Amino acid sequence: MTEDRFDRLREWMELEFEETLDDLLEVEFNEPMLSEEVRKLYQKQHPDSLEGRIYYPNLLRLQAEMIKLQDWVVKENAKILIICEGRDSAGKGGVIKRITQRLNPRVARVVALPKPSEREMSQWYFQRYVPHLPAGGEIVLFDRSWYNRAGVERVMGFASEDEVEQFFQDVTEFERMLVRSGIILLKYWFSITDEEQQLRFLMRIHDPMKQWKLSPMDLESRIRWEQYTKAKEEMFERTSIDQAPWYIVEGNDKKRERLNCMEHILSRIPYREIPHEKVVLPERVFNPDYERRTLPDDLYVPKIY
Repeated sequence: MTEDRFDRLREWMELEFEETLDDLLEVEFNEPMLSEEVRKLYQKQHPDSLEGRIYYPNLLRLQAEMIKLQDWVVKENAKILIICEGRDSAGKGGVIKRITQRLNPRVARVVALPKPSEREMSQWYFQRYVPHLPAGGEIVLFDRSWYNRAGVERVMGFASEDEVEQFFQDVTEFERMLVRSGIILLKYWFSITDEEQQLRFLMRIHDPMKQWKLSPMDLESRIRWEQYTKAKEEMFERTSIDQAPWYIVEGNDKKRERLNCMEHILSRIPYREIPHEKVVLPERVFNPDYERRTLPDDLYVPKIY
């Protein structure tokens, strides 16, 4: 390689890394508008947070592997379903965002269903989830799932004890059916401590960019922490099966939580790198008789920046 070509390659790599880092920082930029008191409290509680020099290179590496996984899923017509559960503010959304950030939205999609309608409440419990299951060549991530029945619905009294018991009797066989159909099913519980949730709720209260995340149900969950703990423990005991075990991701440090979960997903799926044909950019075709029209100024977005 000539020195000139090497310099151009290095310059391209630096520009590419700078653009990549900009994308990452835009996603990561989450500096809340907090009081100095709350900021100091957060820093005191997270003295050993993973450093950026470790986090960012590993995040890029894992996202590159996720693209290889995506290519394999498409090539093999595979079906992957990832269930993400956990307490409010446990970091599910942040993990999902980093997993899907660089993936093709036609291949990887996120399902976050609202509360059921009256019609859905009269249906078989799992019915509203079935249309969202992955087809061949798809990765689907559930941001909360049918396990609402074992958690929030049970604790908040939205489901009777008979309905909860019926759920426990049905869910393991339902998931065995999914696995028998060829779906690779992974179930993750994102775990944070009582103190960490308290702090994150406090940050949401004081951060206008995050206040929308704090619902009355979230506030109620603080009161019922122990009830949620008991419900979670029974859920693990009765629904962690050989075909679809639960995996717990510790989430007090969000950066470690994201990297650890991504590493684990990749370790549980037998993907391989799919070779690609070399892409050759075709020559631009010019028509000597074509004249580009001048469009009216009012069609253009104002150049404020």
